[in-house]
Parts: sequence; C-alpha cells; structure tokens
Amino acid sequence: MSDPLSRIPVDALRVFEAAARLLSFTRAAEVLGMSQAAVSWRIRDLEQRLERPLFTRGTRQVALTPEGERLATAATEAMTLLRRAVAEVIETDQGVLAVTTLQTLATQWLATRLGSFQLANPDLAVRVDTSPVLSSLSADGLDVALRFGSGRWPGLESRFLMPAVFTPVCTPAMRDRLDLKTPADLKRAHLVGEPEEWAAWFAAAGVAPADAAPSPRLTADNQAMEVAAALGDQGVALGSPILYGREIERGLLVRPFKETVALAEGYWLCYPPGRRLTPKIARFRDWVLDTARTDPAVVEGARLAGREVGEAGE
Repeated sequence: MSDPLSRIPVDALRVFEAAARLLSFTRAAEVLGMSQAAVSWRIRDLEQRLERPLFTRGTRQVALTPEGERLATAATEAMTLLRRAVAEVIETDQGVLAVTTLQTLATQWLATRLGSFQLANPDLAVRVDTSPVLSSLSADGLDVALRFGSGRWPGLESRFLMPAVFTPVCTPAMRDRLDLKTPADLKRAHLVGEPEEWAAWFAAAGVAPADAAPSPRLTADNQAMEVAAALGDQGVALGSPILYGREIERGLLVRPFKETVALAEGYWLCYPPGRRLTPKIARFRDWVLDTARTDPAVVEGARLAGREVGEAGE
C-alpha cells in the first residue's frame, strides 16, 4: 500500500494547520509570514490533492468541513509534536559546546582554565575531544577546534591563540647531574622527542650539526608523554614554556637554557565561518581569546613571535 502522505507537500499541511487553528486565512498568513493569496492557494491545492473540501468559505469567515475537522485534529497534534521535538533538538545543541583539541593543550592549558568559562556560562555543558585529526567539525558534531599548525585549514576560519615555542626542560636533578652549562652539553643527555625538532633547537641555539647530540632515545606522538618522561627524570625533553609554565614555576621542571625554537606558526582557534555568530561559539571564542590575552607567558611568546592573540589566519 502506498503512503498517502507521499501525495501531500508537508508545507501544505503546515499552512492548513495554521488556518484550521485560527479559522482565518488572513491571520494564518500573518503568523506564517506569507500573503493571504499564498495561503489560499496552498489550501486549494491541498483540497485538490485530497479530492474533497476542507473549508467552507463565507464572505468574511471560513469554517471546517467534517473532513477538515478530522484532518485538523491530527495536523495540530502532529505539528505540536514536531515543534516540541525541534525545540528539544535546538536546545540540546545550544546547551552543549563540543571542543576538539590536542591532548597536551587540553590538559596543560585548557582544562586548568575551563572552569571560569563554565562559571560564566552555566547554561552550557562542555564536551572536550582530544582526537589528533582535525575533522570537518560540524559533520562530526563538533563546534570549535584548538589546533597546532599554520592557521590555514580549508573550510575553517582561524584566530591566533598562542605561539608554538619549545625549549629544553628537565628536572633540577637532571640539570645538576649533567652539569649543563652550554647548549652543547646536551649531547651528553638522554634526549626525548623527535630528531628533527631537536635539530631545529640546536640550530637556534647555535650548536653546529657536527656537535649536536645523538638521536633521541625516546619519542612519542604527543608533547604530554615526552615531557612526562622528563618529569620522571628520564631525560631532557622539548616542551612549551607556556603550557608547562606551572611546572617550571613550581620547580618541578627547569629550563637549563633560554633559547627557544618555533616548530609551527602557533596554536589556533578554528570554527566554520558560517557559524561564527552562533551564540555558544561566539561566547567561547571571546572567552578563550581573552584568557590567552591575560596569560603573561602567552603575551610574551606572541610578542617574540611577532603575533597578536586573536588575529585572523590567512
């Protein structure tokens, strides 16, 4: 048996429901933002498709026929359920902010500050995803991304958050044990991290390639694991003095040398350009950029990098 609704445009039922509820084509037109003629035409078309009249038309008023009354009861119930369901979907979407970011940025910077955003926005729940892959966001149910790179990702608008600068970090005991006096002394250390990243730092520190340390003995797929090894007194890692500022301030880690190296253009806030005015995205954007602007380590790093927090990506 064929579906009888396949013959009926859904919009025609919406127009009929409004006219039946208000018993006025004119008032239905006002509610729906249509002309009275358009409402009249939609209902006439619906009657022709059903092959029976739904209204009796007087000079200044309309009334439902018996068939119209039966259809009006069902249409009102159906539209009420649809309106409720759509409202719940919208409220659910607006009530949850889904952020995707990198594990190190999430644990070392975002998580320690996110409480202030939640206090200022008690109507929003925050869901944090730490997938290393930057997806299309909306297609995966995500709202914003905090990412490491150039700031240029197809289909996304980006705003500069903080520089991606790195420097050697280790425990005070490791520094003293190795008697680190000059950058070249690190060739005696157990290095943690990617060889090309260490090569870039040695070059920035003025250490000739021939004098550089041997290849690192431990590498990981994220900064958090590498610095965790350094915290465990397992070697010297390249870490962000911004993300690990608390550990440095507390003396858990030290920077044996002041030299830093930029391994990318920075960390960025990204979102689909068509959603920049979505309230929850706008609120998070304003908060996270303001938070970065009040972080002295971020401000100093951005100054050295010649960047400004909040500037748009190219």
